[in-house]
Amino acid sequence: MDQRLIILETLLLLDDPEMPSGRTIKQVLDKYSHLKKQERSFIKRILEGCLERRIELDHIINCFSKTKTSKMKPVIRAILRMSVYQLKYMDSIPAPAVCNEAVKLAEKKGFSGLKGFVNGVLRTVARQMDEIEYPDEDMPQGMSVRYSCPEWLVKQLMCEQGSVNTHKILADSLRPSDIYVRTNLSRITPERLAEQLENEGAGCEEAPYLPYALRLKDIDSVSRIRSFGAGLFQIQDIGSMLVTHIAGIKRGDTVFDVCASPGGKSMHALDILDGTGHLYAFDVSEKKVEPILENAARMGGSNYDVRVADATEFHPEYKEKADILIADLPCSGLGVMGRRNDIKYNMTKDKEDSLVTLQRAILVNVSRYVKPGGSMIFSTCTVHRAENEDNVRWILENLPFEAGSMDEYLPEELKCGTSAKGYIQLIPGVHKCDGFFISKFRKKTCCPPKR
Repeated sequence: MDQRLIILETLLLLDDPEMPSGRTIKQVLDKYSHLKKQERSFIKRILEGCLERRIELDHIINCFSKTKTSKMKPVIRAILRMSVYQLKYMDSIPAPAVCNEAVKLAEKKGFSGLKGFVNGVLRTVARQMDEIEYPDEDMPQGMSVRYSCPEWLVKQLMCEQGSVNTHKILADSLRPSDIYVRTNLSRITPERLAEQLENEGAGCEEAPYLPYALRLKDIDSVSRIRSFGAGLFQIQDIGSMLVTHIAGIKRGDTVFDVCASPGGKSMHALDILDGTGHLYAFDVSEKKVEPILENAARMGGSNYDVRVADATEFHPEYKEKADILIADLPCSGLGVMGRRNDIKYNMTKDKEDSLVTLQRAILVNVSRYVKPGGSMIFSTCTVHRAENEDNVRWILENLPFEAGSMDEYLPEELKCGTSAKGYIQLIPGVHKCDGFFISKFRKKTCCPPKR
């Protein structure tokens, strides 16, 4: 298939809000793995770019089209978006070529009658790109267009994080995401892993905050690296690594990971336990559990149970069994918008509210698995206060836990006033990682949780 036709067909699939963008794009690239690296890179860049910049692309199109994008046929809208992205962000492709290929696509998809419309809009965009007017970037509408983020979400971020940090968060969501890996210390040192990766043609360098983390460079496909298949490292963001790092796991501990898929934190815990203690990793379905088992087999851990279990349902056999419980809960994902381009379009205020309700139901339930004196780590990958700081207050008021300082586990540059009180908010664009919220609690030796 023609590369642009592959892109068009995929964009039409991604019009469905239930279709996860990252997984869909990966499946498409895997399907066409026979294509050259340059061709796959072209497909990937335009697909991700059209998702990242959707609101801006529609703004540009609407400046020159009497028919607004919301009223267009999906095929024509997708053709215009992918073409405007090339005109705006890919200088290496001549404008006439972009326009001609768009016209061919319209004809291939049975819209010969709209070839003139497509050609006219795109040629006008190409001529007048530098004249396009944008709303004031200091106002929510302007930030919405500039960063392709829904205006309601921009307003929420500005209210909770301030204007400066909102600019940083949204700008960070549009830059290429770094690929970080965690060294499997039970098998290899970070120094030896770096040497091996270099020998395999995978460039790397030291990562911030954690001595066993590395940042990969110039990677087409991590799964093709031999040391990945050999279980010498786990792909994992720094913020995710910090969750398990802060937990303070010791050899011999019994560790629970209650929303464990795809298993990064569970594998980190197994690495620390190093054949001692026991890990229980749960998630809600066979589909969720499968990648945990795959990672465990690849990384070579031992003394673990991976099971299908709904975190809102109590299993009495696990009552007060955990020395450490990790609850990295379902959330709005606003800290990882740069990795999951569809989050900002599919999230709503009602969904956020329902997530808080779900989080608290899970916390009430899984808190009963923690031994008196044991620790619970509650974390999310969002920057939304209702899911983070508000939940910390709610835990302290409603569950038999007290805040536990995490400063002994943090590098100096991450210590702050809140970390001594048991929580830290990592902000993309401010910190050198995705947006993560991490909090730590110690279970009191008396007082059952309130019902």
